[in-house]
Amino acid sequence: MKTKQYLDIDVLTAAKQRVSWTFDNFENIALSFSGGKDSTVMFHLCAEEAIKRSRKFAVMIVDLEAQYTATIEHMEIMCEKYKDIIELHWCCLPISLSNAVSNFEPRWKCWDEDKKELWVRDKPELATTDYPFFTDGQEFEEFVVLWAEWYANNKPLAVMVGIRADESLNRFRTICTFDKEMFDNKRFTTKIIDEVYNIYPIYDWKTRDIWVYHAKQKDKEHNKIYDMMNKAGVPLSQQRLCQPYGSDQRKGLWLYHILEPKTWYKLLCRVNGANSGALYINESGNI
Repeated sequence: MKTKQYLDIDVLTAAKQRVSWTFDNFENIALSFSGGKDSTVMFHLCAEEAIKRSRKFAVMIVDLEAQYTATIEHMEIMCEKYKDIIELHWCCLPISLSNAVSNFEPRWKCWDEDKKELWVRDKPELATTDYPFFTDGQEFEEFVVLWAEWYANNKPLAVMVGIRADESLNRFRTICTFDKEMFDNKRFTTKIIDEVYNIYPIYDWKTRDIWVYHAKQKDKEHNKIYDMMNKAGVPLSQQRLCQPYGSDQRKGLWLYHILEPKTWYKLLCRVNGANSGALYINESGNI
């Protein structure tokens, strides 16, 4: 039976070493950036290493339209801060997503041109939409793999992903599965397709480590929506960002009317069942 092996260094030092190792071994590097607390740490760590080496890396944002305004503002700030060392792909495409708050409309499509008058917000100025492999209504999971394959262009590509093993069993298995293909036998890597590897430099961080980092790095931005969640009494373990109508994410749907009332109104109009779904989740005591 395999057991955990502890390092004699702190998690920040270990993460920096993994990022440095990635830059040593890959010419092409991309960061998957959601604007959340984990991917923001990853952005800062990658930028720090890129600046040190006078290198650039790609930043891939899959904008799902229905997101907190504070998150969009944070992503814009981050992209502006590091604009000289990144190649930005702010993808705003009609991607098919689950709608777990309605049986009548089990799927919805972000940035659907046929429902432009109902969009939660306009596309950002930095939006990119020209991807030859994309088809209308493509699934999110399919898109991110095809994007990586397209960007790799038959060359080795490292995709930096800010996931942590203690967030869920699935994420723990992503790291710990022993029959997966890895790069250089590194446990924090996973082969996705030919020439493309996901890299998880902060896989061993706890939620506390994320906030200790943000607290100590005074010059490095974090998403202010989390400050608002703290004021609303949301436990740290429940502070998640994603499209609001998904099976897990709907647990936080009710928060929109507290944190961003204007965004909440637009969410109600955007998909079927948003209001009743939020009421049910809130009243059942599941946040």
